[in-house]
Amino acid sequence: MPMSSGEKRQLTHAAREAKDLPCRIQPDLFFAELPQEVEQAKALCLECPLRELCLQTGIELREPWGVWGGELIERGRIIPRKRPRGRPRKNEVAA
Repeated sequence: MPMSSGEKRQLTHAAREAKDLPCRIQPDLFFAELPQEVEQAKALCLECPLRELCLQTGIELREPWGVWGGELIERGRIIPRKRPRGRPRKNEVAA
């Protein structure tokens, strides 16, 4: 369910005031290249009080890439996981 404009204003103000959020402490982690680091960033978002606002903002602004609200976003769309660099395997390997 979308947030009201009042709720968004309150959360946006809270975001500006919050200095101890993981994305403020380790911003590079939320734009990591390694799939393991992307998963670590997504896990850090789980308890964030601004998670919903962050995710909505990432989608609305069509962010080019990064972890937003606990989801990996690429070109404004949620993608399930970060593929490692290089050529994909011919056969999927069980995780």
